Amino acid sequence: MKKKWIVLGIVAVIVLAGYGSCSGKYNQLVTLHESVQTAWSQVENVLQRRNDLIPNLVATVKGYAQHENQIFTDVAEARAKLSGAGTIPDKIAAHDQLTSALGRLLAISERYPDLKANQNFLALQDELAGTENRVAVERMRYNEAVKAYNVFVRRFPTNVLAKLFGYAREESYFKAEEGATGVPQVNFGS
Repeated sequence: MKKKWIVLGIVAVIVLAGYGSCSGKYNQLVTLHESVQTAWSQVENVLQRRNDLIPNLVATVKGYAQHENQIFTDVAEARAKLSGAGTIPDKIAAHDQLTSALGRLLAISERYPDLKANQNFLALQDELAGTENRVAVERMRYNEAVKAYNVFVRRFPTNVLAKLFGYAREESYFKAEEGATGVPQVNFGS
């Protein structure tokens, strides 16, 4: 009879230890998954801030560069794609397209000295530069949250729990834009 209670006690301790370990791993899995969602929300916040600045910047540039219609169309299309994107990968692609269009929009200012001296344009350009820095920081934080989550989901024994509860590896990372690794061309000639 005593042996039976000892065996039951050992089994109970093993079950409780296993339950404690599993519940701890599950709670950490949930926490990391929520960190990814929170980081993505912050990316969307700074992208919205940037999106709100764009109409003012476009309007200011439009007054000086009325014949540059294609760039204004590109910016408008990129903003529409960003607004209509449903999935995180679609939003990342739309964000990259908008970044490219904004770069071309700001390059227009080089052709219009009066625009470069306009106080509204300068203020908007500074505001946009600050926002772009925020976007870069939040993209980095999002990628770090995704990495921490993915590492945790792939490690044993958490991978078993993740599969059991439907937590999958997150595939959406921000990556460098096409051509970002190339050497920029600088021309000092007139």
